[in-house]
Amino acid sequence: TRTVQRVLDIVTSLCVCVFLIPITLVVGIIIKLQSPGPIFFRQGRTGLDGTTFKCIKFRSMHVNKDSDNLQATKNDPRKFAFGNFMREANIDELPQFFNVLKGDMSIVGPRPHMLHHTELYGKLIDKYMVRHFCKPGITGWAQVTGYRGETQELWQMEERVKRDIWYIENWRFA
Repeated sequence: TRTVQRVLDIVTSLCVCVFLIPITLVVGIIIKLQSPGPIFFRQGRTGLDGTTFKCIKFRSMHVNKDSDNLQATKNDPRKFAFGNFMREANIDELPQFFNVLKGDMSIVGPRPHMLHHTELYGKLIDKYMVRHFCKPGITGWAQVTGYRGETQELWQMEERVKRDIWYIENWRFA
């Protein structure tokens, strides 16, 4: 049930958040040494029932005006060296456990997209908005099956959406 999932999300996130305290100190120092600006990046993302929440990540790019509209690319010049490493190792995603603890996200569910992508793909992809019938996740079925990272062509996002909908329709707590 969703209640069991929420309890597991809370317990797991509490453990991870305690573990994150020393990691945040180290990561924060490295970020500050390589790029002026905040340690955390907060971006509006689409959540459950289409609500907007602030998704928290370690900042992996230099502060820039395109961060809410332009998806990161593999060789994006906005990334600084340690930011690139954090992205490759998924370290930048760890602060999202605070979003899970807060109740904006779950550990598993469709990845939340930036508001610009929700607006764009909501018009281009049939059933795109179905993704918002459950809480977004730190990881999801699309990512587990290989659809993660940059989307260069529409079919890549269509495949993600198919897998997100499959997850929503087939989720069961065993």
